[in-house]
Amino acid sequence: MKCCSKNATFPPWERAVAKAERTHATTRDKGHGRYEERALTATGALAGYLDWPGARQVFRLERTRTIHGQTSSEVVYGITSLPVEKADATRLLGLTRHHWRIENSLYYVRDVVFGEDACRARKGSTPRFLAAIRNLTITLLARAGVACLASALRRHAARPLEALVLLQAQTEN
Repeated sequence: MKCCSKNATFPPWERAVAKAERTHATTRDKGHGRYEERALTATGALAGYLDWPGARQVFRLERTRTIHGQTSSEVVYGITSLPVEKADATRLLGLTRHHWRIENSLYYVRDVVFGEDACRARKGSTPRFLAAIRNLTITLLARAGVACLASALRRHAARPLEALVLLQAQTEN
């Protein structure tokens, strides 16, 4: 076991962290058979020590979930270009939640409804082209007011002329 002497030298960032002013925020959500708690701590003290362009704050986000009696916890760290004046811990916590809303709404749909992760196209620009087609399809169906993408895709697969009519109607708007 090592013991630190009083004369031990520490990196300058450790002193900055020890003296740092921090902001804290916590949220608790309950629903769909689960309880979630998120705690975020942010500080701007390390910004000068990071080799990261535009870094203004760092944060630590701890998520704890209890689903049907089983508790799991994870900790993630982040860097943001937002200064403390524009984004305290409460705002950063909201922004991280908003980020996952976007992630879930687009990428989840692309993966689950379109089976993107199971797609075997890997060469050249084919994966990017297919992703663009999927995004275009999602956008066209959303503009048409479709509530359920999966059923709309099945319908248009069975009736391809309806898909062309939808495409034509969207290009005329």
